[in-house]
Amino acid sequence: MSTTAVEIPGYVAGTWAIDPVHSEVSFVVRHMMVSKVRGRFDKFEGAIVTGEDALASSVTASVDLSSINTGQEQRDAHIRSADFFEVEKHPTMTFASTGLRAHGDGFLLDGDLTIKRVTRPVTFNLEVNGFGPDAYGGTRAGFSATTEINRHDYGVSFNGPIPGVPGGVTVSEKVTITLEIEGVLQP
Repeated sequence: MSTTAVEIPGYVAGTWAIDPVHSEVSFVVRHMMVSKVRGRFDKFEGAIVTGEDALASSVTASVDLSSINTGQEQRDAHIRSADFFEVEKHPTMTFASTGLRAHGDGFLLDGDLTIKRVTRPVTFNLEVNGFGPDAYGGTRAGFSATTEINRHDYGVSFNGPIPGVPGGVTVSEKVTITLEIEGVLQP
């Protein structure tokens, strides 16, 4: 159990590798000002260190931007291009936590998000889903987190106007990032 006032049932301190088969890094962005497009990244890795004091825990992660998957290959190719991620020059998006704070029934995970060599602070709303044994004699932990960023802050600023709609744009500035993470306790 944590030495702080924060109590998490079944809490286990240790180092956890992110299990990409049972995890997801996804996003939502408004399209044409009327609907939302969802996508995910199929390749990512990272580590979570849960400290003896839960609030001393940390996270590092790297996402392969070329693995973007919106379900439409032409759109994915465009997002990989210089108009958006420019994956030839900037192949990864990274996150490194800088702090963890209790907040209501969950936590706020502060950290630095880097896209296209631009690093900005972000805060994820974090939910600890639990800790428990797996079918192979190991231990698993689950976490859910969300944040919103402005893609323009990271130099991802391509946009096309919508003809006949003053101020209308094809892709919103706001992007919601959602993480569903399962970690495997390392020996």
